[in-house]
Amino acid sequence: MSKNAHFLYIFVLSIIVLLAFITISYLGFSYYKLEIEERFFHADHLLFKPSGIVGHGLGIIGSLLMIIGVSFYMVRKRFRIFIHLGVLKHWLEFHIFLCTLGPILVLFHTSFKFGGVVAISFWSMVAVFLSGIIGRFIYIQIPRTIEGRELSLSEVRDMNNNIGDSIRKLDALDEESYKAIVESAIKKVELYHPNFIVRYFRKYQDDRETIQNVKTILKRNKISKQQQIQVLSLVKSDISLTRRIESLVLMQNLFKYWHVAHLPFALVMLIIMIIHIGVTITFGSHWIF
Repeated sequence: MSKNAHFLYIFVLSIIVLLAFITISYLGFSYYKLEIEERFFHADHLLFKPSGIVGHGLGIIGSLLMIIGVSFYMVRKRFRIFIHLGVLKHWLEFHIFLCTLGPILVLFHTSFKFGGVVAISFWSMVAVFLSGIIGRFIYIQIPRTIEGRELSLSEVRDMNNNIGDSIRKLDALDEESYKAIVESAIKKVELYHPNFIVRYFRKYQDDRETIQNVKTILKRNKISKQQQIQVLSLVKSDISLTRRIESLVLMQNLFKYWHVAHLPFALVMLIIMIIHIGVTITFGSHWIF
């Protein structure tokens, strides 16, 4: 999938979620804004109540989307037989799409009223959704192959080309400017505070100053616009890779801890959802079938 096609893919998925939320909110706003006791007298109560045609349908569709989103992604990720069936990154994005749209539909299914055992499933769903956002942030911090395989620390270090050699090939700087750029771009991590959070912000500020210094040097040497872009791109890539190398082990550990929270909540949500569906069917509730 090309960069433009991938952007279109993400854009379409995002628009679907946004349109679904806006459409349902608009159609049912006059109903959902009422107090629970007043909804019985609303003209659309039989449509939007949890057992109504619309409300019940939203619950069914939302639940199916979440089940499909979880199961398909887990199958693609766990079974090597499907390793060539699309890029794992794109499957993750589709998993996020289904597991974002699904909870939104389920939320409207409840008509914002939930209690008892079902409330456990609902809040577990909320916990899964929120932890999924955190997990996505951690996930993108870990360098991966195009297939989605996590790179080891040694593999990431092998990607770190010598920035000095790359800039020297451009043959556009005098010796003094060349040394100034290289020295500003290869500052050691050991110079920073041992606390990760403090170190992160100090290094972020220093990286911004490095880029600004490189821009100043390039302008002073009257380097062409195209070569300025090349040099800045090399410096930014080196800074980004250095930052990822430094945080790789931490992010890998955080990702392991994240699974400890994310998976149990997902299992609780699915189990209670199945119990809820079973009880509903047992007591004779049905949709349009």
